[in-house]
Amino acid sequence: MNAKVIAVASDHAGFDLKEALKSELEADGYAVLDLGTHNGDSVDYPDFGIALANAIAEGKAGQGLLVCGTGIGISIAANRNPAVRAAVCHDVTTARLARQHNDANVLVLGSRIIGASVASETLRAFLCTEFEGGRHARRVEKLGL
Repeated sequence: MNAKVIAVASDHAGFDLKEALKSELEADGYAVLDLGTHNGDSVDYPDFGIALANAIAEGKAGQGLLVCGTGIGISIAANRNPAVRAAVCHDVTTARLARQHNDANVLVLGSRIIGASVASETLRAFLCTEFEGGRHARRVEKLGL
């Protein structure tokens, strides 16, 4: 698994935010695997959640970023893959706890829920936070991953 590669994907509602965050990731030195969508035309979010989940499962990326209108639908699609622990986060605190306590490997954002600056801070918190392990490891193991 390439931990320095971040897979990104979105539906049409999340396209603009995905593009902005993708640019930030590249500026920070991450290699970005962009799985689409590549414009604002209407698409089906499950296709992109599944594509990103497959990239994680196949070891093409160590972590992922998904964006749709609320984050909910695309997270459901991604979480169908047992290699994925996708967490919908709305702020720095939820992102930090998703990593510390749940070992989430995919951050999911709702472009209609949070603004660009909060999304950027949330992404940075997600990427900079390590899994605590300990009592949390036992719980993550029960997820069957």
